[in-house]
Amino acid sequence: MRNPDSHGLTRREFLIASTTTAAIAMIPSSAKAQAAQVVANEAPLSKVAFEVNGQTRNLELDPRTTLLDALRENVKLTGTKKGCDHGQCGACTVMVNGRRINSCLTLAVMHEGDQITTIEGLGTPEKLHPMQSAFVKCDGFQCGYCTPGQICSAVAMLQEIKAGVPSHVSADLLATPQPTAAEFRERMSGNLCRCGAYSNIVEAITEVAGGKA
Repeated sequence: MRNPDSHGLTRREFLIASTTTAAIAMIPSSAKAQAAQVVANEAPLSKVAFEVNGQTRNLELDPRTTLLDALRENVKLTGTKKGCDHGQCGACTVMVNGRRINSCLTLAVMHEGDQITTIEGLGTPEKLHPMQSAFVKCDGFQCGYCTPGQICSAVAMLQEIKAGVPSHVSADLLATPQPTAAEFRERMSGNLCRCGAYSNIVEAITEVAGGKA
């Protein structure tokens, strides 16, 4: 039964209000000042312009925003996945000026004027990129969460081999590396697949490279 006191509060409401007031009073003034300083020191937004999948994007971002978050939250391209957010799984791999990077480890404001390619920019459902088609044909995925990063990494990786960039398993660092399974496995080691579809991924890459798995 509601039994308001002289101030129009129930006993329960009065106790809650009293406890809250007491708790606030116990907060050190230094902590209150620090909280106010944090609000006052919020970083101003920074302008950045880069090209994503052939389209110029002009953004205003907190300068601490990663490229991954900018792509997903601001550009609304959610094909690039957030896995570990520590650069350890490769799910967030995109290509910047033709080179593959972990987009969770770089700030968006660092890419002024860069050309960024995400999984959405490689192909469309009507016209898949050869690597996308090969992944489908060779069943190079299971849950599919790591697949966008795997495909972007694989496309850039073949370009690295073509450009003569050696790897840790290249027999001769001065010779042109060959598109072999050993090279593919070494170069793709930064892209993890929790489902374990590695053999099919190598098969898909091999097919695009023009070899035999």
